[in-house]
Amino acid sequence: MNCRNLEEFWPVYVNHHSKRATRRWHFIGTLCSILCLIYSLLFTRWFLIFVPLFGYGLAWYSHFFVEGNTPATFGHPIWSLLCDFRMFGLMLTGQMDREIKRLGKRPILQPY
Repeated sequence: MNCRNLEEFWPVYVNHHSKRATRRWHFIGTLCSILCLIYSLLFTRWFLIFVPLFGYGLAWYSHFFVEGNTPATFGHPIWSLLCDFRMFGLMLTGQMDREIKRLGKRPILQPY
């Protein structure tokens, strides 16, 4: 699927995260990445290695073993990262379920 912009990619991204457990693993990974980034900036730079390890490691685990699909990062790495932060924010504010309902169930297409 060829998406021309981030707004076209967003529904594809949400479909790749249809299971609540997948979204929770992403949330935990993003939160751990943010905390590792803050820690590394405040105390020691070598801790930066954990930022992508937590972020991508937990997210990819959820795609391969929970959702059973390929991470959208492989096709659109920048858009995928931006959508991950958007999903994190929606989950943090309790609005992700409403966003899923707004988008409705769509066929899952590979984003590349």
